Amino acid sequence: MTTASRPDLIVNFVPTGMVPTKDVTPHVPITATEIIEQVHEAHAIGITVVHVHARHADGTPAWEPEIYGPILDGIRRHCPDLVICVSLSGRNYGEFEKRSAVLQARPDMASLTLGSLNFSREASVNSPEMIQRLAEAMAGHGVVPELECFDQGMINFAKYLAGKGILKPPFYFNVLVGNIATAQADLAQVALLLQNVPPGGLWSLGGIGDAQLRANALAIVEGGGVRVGLEDNIWFDTERTQLATNMSLLRRVHELASIFGRRAMTPAAFGALGFYNRHRSGIST
Repeated sequence: MTTASRPDLIVNFVPTGMVPTKDVTPHVPITATEIIEQVHEAHAIGITVVHVHARHADGTPAWEPEIYGPILDGIRRHCPDLVICVSLSGRNYGEFEKRSAVLQARPDMASLTLGSLNFSREASVNSPEMIQRLAEAMAGHGVVPELECFDQGMINFAKYLAGKGILKPPFYFNVLVGNIATAQADLAQVALLLQNVPPGGLWSLGGIGDAQLRANALAIVEGGGVRVGLEDNIWFDTERTQLATNMSLLRRVHELASIFGRRAMTPAAFGALGFYNRHRSGIST
């Protein structure tokens, strides 16, 4: 592939997540104001989509639309073109009503994890019924699924649901590697995962902890997108001597991308591919 033919780089920014706390790293944005400010700064550097997690005042993960709403409103006020994705994670809340409630805030996208999995200290439970109900709820709100896949079986299930018409294009896969209980960031496993992303599907590669830099580098070289931010990795170096900031991680990705002739895809270009909420004003349905 020549430099001129390289696709623009989808930069999926994950600033907060559910796990990092101020006790672990002072750089993680927790409050609505902190999240909005960091997303605004990241937007100026160059991101395509932001993956938003909200927190309660005590730092625990939130699901309530009244907590997410001000965050989304603030991001839209400063970055009206930015594609906004929210979390429908099953790590802390199992009830469909809680997991789907944030769809009322009309994000552009929402995460849909395509199977159950274990993290280092807890499980994320996603039954086939729950996955299908969340997919149907997203469709009803004009929200595009962000297809989170941690192993080959989750990609297979996404293709199965697409065959049943439960998932419909456009397809965007967030492939995550490096979690101890799922796929790792070695070349063989990553190659198999990406080989099975369906034709026409867009993908980004994210890495947990030390795997983030390796995953980002592989994605940049192979023409995919990146997922980057403190949600997945709080350290700047593999020796874990320097805490990262969201901006330091993001700037490093841009430096790597420039070496390989990749520029960040604009939010508008990504949205125009079908990833804006179909109820957005001025967006064709």
